[in-house]
Amino acid sequence: MPRRKFTREFKISAVQPVNHQGYTIAAAAKSLGIAPTA
Repeated sequence: MPRRKFTREFKISAVQPVNHQGYTIAAAAKSLGIAPTA
């Protein structure tokens, strides 16, 4: 399976909960349906 590519905008929005709301990386990734190492 080819590796998924994410836009810069998606990446920025994906880290917002971690930076501003205290989410763990694992919790934020799970809510987005992606692996924590994506």
